[in-house]
Amino acid sequence: MIVLGIETSCDETAVAVIKDGRQALSSKVFSQIFKHKQWGGVIPEVASRMHLETINRLIHDALAEAQITIKDITAIAVTQGPGLVGSLMVGFNVAKTLAWIHQKPLIPVNHLYGHVCANFLETDLEPPFLCMLASGGHTQVIAMPDFTNMQIMGETVDDAAGEAFDKVARLMDLAYPGGPHLDKLAQTASDTGSYRFPVPKVGDYNFSFSGLKTAVLRLKEKISAEQWENDKAQIAKAFQECIAKTLFEKVLLASQNTQLHSIVLAGGVAANSAIRARFREEFTPENGFNLIVPSLKYCTDNAAMIASAGYFLYKYGSHSHVPADPNTLQQEVYARAS
Repeated sequence: MIVLGIETSCDETAVAVIKDGRQALSSKVFSQIFKHKQWGGVIPEVASRMHLETINRLIHDALAEAQITIKDITAIAVTQGPGLVGSLMVGFNVAKTLAWIHQKPLIPVNHLYGHVCANFLETDLEPPFLCMLASGGHTQVIAMPDFTNMQIMGETVDDAAGEAFDKVARLMDLAYPGGPHLDKLAQTASDTGSYRFPVPKVGDYNFSFSGLKTAVLRLKEKISAEQWENDKAQIAKAFQECIAKTLFEKVLLASQNTQLHSIVLAGGVAANSAIRARFREEFTPENGFNLIVPSLKYCTDNAAMIASAGYFLYKYGSHSHVPADPNTLQQEVYARAS
């Protein structure tokens, strides 16, 4: 089964062709970072326009690299939310048109479920397992008893981990996107020095990173500008190690209470070096765990994960064909994006 995946939820235009949910025949991503960094964040109208300008070429290139035509596709999977409404509409309307013209099943995919499915790519992962999903807008501990059932055990009550990274990066005057630059800065520090940040405590599995961000701000106000500049790398290292510890401890507690010992990471923040290192150090076979960490290229937004999700939804869940009424489609996308 070959699925064409389309992802346009934010500022990456992505198209991929995936075989049987696990093998990438092609994966194309066009990043808009170079455009949005001048404003320090994503401008929705600009993002939508760039998706329109790019998506047809990416579809052509993805099919060419996979050495197939649209007739060889079994189904088309597309992100339907959450995300920027205008950006989502671009991808969904293109997918709907292709599905209608070529009479292929159209499979709407939740963006967060797509991130979870990134772990099926290039692996033999099977449910049940626990997923630590950390992205710019979401931080969740998810139990997956089967391929299509997401059971959210805990989530952030304020800032997501990705938001905290970006806001602290702004405090440090780092370039957009802040998270990867903060990670690079932290890697230049040999240790955290005397800097320590408290792990937020909010329920069994929930998260709160707003206070952690504020703690960094208060530290900046407390010490001299010279000390702040000299110790910026150590502070960055202490900050991201605190987040890594928080994510690890929540998943460990969930594992102990559910007796699930297969652990996966997902989402853009899963690309962070400190988080990946902490999970690899703790969730080892020697400690009784099976850890799956997606390739860096499948952590950030991509269409391979959407196509993989489409495959498992088609095989194990329910799938829909092209809606007959375009107005119904628009209502569905707006509802999913909100």
